[in-house]
Amino acid sequence: MTSPHVRTDETLVNLHAQDRVSSDMVVLIPVKSFATAKARLGPVLGPDERAALARGMAARVIEAAAPAAVWVVCDDEEVAGFARLHRADVCWTPGLGLNGALAEALSRAERAGASQAVIAHADLPFAADLPSLVRPGRAVLVPDRHRDGTNVMCLPTSVGFRPAYGPRSYARHRAEARRLGLGVDSIDVPTLAWDVDRSDDLWPPQELGAWPPELPRPTATPTPTPTPEVRP
Repeated sequence: MTSPHVRTDETLVNLHAQDRVSSDMVVLIPVKSFATAKARLGPVLGPDERAALARGMAARVIEAAAPAAVWVVCDDEEVAGFARLHRADVCWTPGLGLNGALAEALSRAERAGASQAVIAHADLPFAADLPSLVRPGRAVLVPDRHRDGTNVMCLPTSVGFRPAYGPRSYARHRAEARRLGLGVDSIDVPTLAWDVDRSDDLWPPQELGAWPPELPRPTATPTPTPTPEVRP
């Protein structure tokens, strides 16, 4: 069945994702417009470079979801076309905002037959092997390296979990899981904890691995801001 909200042509994908899934797990990847993505990188990357960076990271997260079904959660036609090119389904959620869109996606996933969902941010340059994080019947949270945000989250689809992304989402998501009576596993995964929001994030530590060559970044490591001298 095709969503009534989306026309089907060469730029948009038929939304079969809302009818069924091929396994009991689905990976939900919210992706916003590439044209406006990563605005905080404006001082070091131009608009085309920021869009290319956002596309490249999203592609890597889609690849990291294999072999699970992948739904790109979006309300942007260019993003929907991108999902089609990468053989992902589209969960079309116009006007709902991030948390509303993901709550709707979880509900649709349950109706489509998926008992487990993984929610992964689209700005994880070192994402890999996302389905391995799932522990059926439990909530699995992977915080960012500041232990403030939630970069990856695995959940049962049937419990009515209310996503609460934004500042301090990691604490809110733990509280929501406990409210629902779920066991909570918090896992520190350095490669998944590294997301990209600021210019310093384009230069991760070497132990995470080589920076993916398809992802744009400045040609030189940024100079650290000097610490002001404190005089007695």
